Amino acid sequence: MSLDQSAGLVRSDDGVGAASSARAIVVGILAALAGLMFGLDTGVIAGALGFIGDEFHAGARMQEWIVSSMMAAAALGSMAAGRISFHFGRRRALLGASLLFLAGSVACALAPSISVLIAGRVLLGLAVGIAAFAAPLYISEITVEAVRGAMVSFYQLMVTLGIFLAYVTDSLLSYGAHWRWMLGLMAVPAALFCLGCAVLPDSPRWLMMRGDSKRARQVMLHLRRDPTEADAEIRDIAQELRKPGGNGGALFWTNANFRRSVMLGVALQIMQQLTGINVLMYYAPKIFQAAHFGVSASTWATALLGLINMASTGFAIAFIDRWGRRPLLILSCAIMTAAMLGAGGLMMLGGDSLAQQIGMVAALLTFVAGFAIGAGPLVWTLCAEIQPLRGRDFGIACSTFTNWAANWLISNVFLTMMAALGEAVTFGLFALMNGLFVVITLLYVPETRGVSLEEIEARLMSGRRLRDLGR
Repeated sequence: MSLDQSAGLVRSDDGVGAASSARAIVVGILAALAGLMFGLDTGVIAGALGFIGDEFHAGARMQEWIVSSMMAAAALGSMAAGRISFHFGRRRALLGASLLFLAGSVACALAPSISVLIAGRVLLGLAVGIAAFAAPLYISEITVEAVRGAMVSFYQLMVTLGIFLAYVTDSLLSYGAHWRWMLGLMAVPAALFCLGCAVLPDSPRWLMMRGDSKRARQVMLHLRRDPTEADAEIRDIAQELRKPGGNGGALFWTNANFRRSVMLGVALQIMQQLTGINVLMYYAPKIFQAAHFGVSASTWATALLGLINMASTGFAIAFIDRWGRRPLLILSCAIMTAAMLGAGGLMMLGGDSLAQQIGMVAALLTFVAGFAIGAGPLVWTLCAEIQPLRGRDFGIACSTFTNWAANWLISNVFLTMMAALGEAVTFGLFALMNGLFVVITLLYVPETRGVSLEEIEARLMSGRRLRDLGR
């Protein structure tokens, strides 16, 4: 029996049918491996940083640059990703990112100096910026609306799996201070990701934008179990492309409705970074050490954060197309607000006792779980859904660039800020930000569950309020 013959009809809970072949699911999973690489290269530095600092005698400020150099390069990569994806296709963008992942991993593992290490981190950052742009976009364009949220969130699950695996690897290799092995092992999944990218089909929507409707229909027939639905989807895409308006930047300057969707995407990515999640991912061992944990205990506590992050993202995948985007995002931000307040309060008490240390771990685990059920996967999902087809590359490039620019800024000043303001005040500021994000979600974020990309675009361009673009 062929892969397509074994596929069944995928349905959402409200009864909306969507004939999506198993081939589309497999293709989406292969593209989501970009998230695995993203997570591995994000998480591995947490355990390696202390040993790198010892070997190269790098102080806190230099360590901030080692961490944040990848974020700065990711911002640049995301800027280039829009043009790369538009001109060469989402598949080729992912393939190029996989080669950069491979080169960057090798350079970091063999680095004889901090400058070479930072150069390797820059290569990894370029790869992450391109992959973080292209993978959610590609997945959103090849899947049907009934499972689109789950499939884009699967990308985030791969991110969390990568972070967890990196933390576990760091913990095991930390006993011998083998930081080069920590960084070098990333080359193995990078090579596998490269092989996976080589067999991906081009996105039908990208092929339609390039005027190749014949190939677009062929790919769509492979990705949909029902030929009638495949043809209907091709017709919907063609209809949207016939509407007047320029592409990308031209559309941004001439169409106020498109500007609204771009600004919402930018705001969502700023929200995600100001939750405080990535400083926790990058600097978790140092945060635990500030709470009077030993080096070994800090490393394993960090691995536990990665496990909770991954498990909670699985929860998000299970419920994103059942409960919807808005409820999960509101719940997520509320949980993170409470957790950051708890962590700040414990830091204010000093965190010397065993009970306080257990409370600190519980607060940070709760924070990570809150992030993973909403703000982590949903921001990437929404940013891929709300942009119109003609300006999708430009809009997602803007939001992805914003994500990495904010990521770089926070990771570049976090150790300095924590030293200047104190741990308690720093966590209190993150709690304030998360509370604000609940309000922003209520006012502006639409519920896109079960709504086709073409329907969302039509409502956006008709001038509807942002929170009314979906259901």
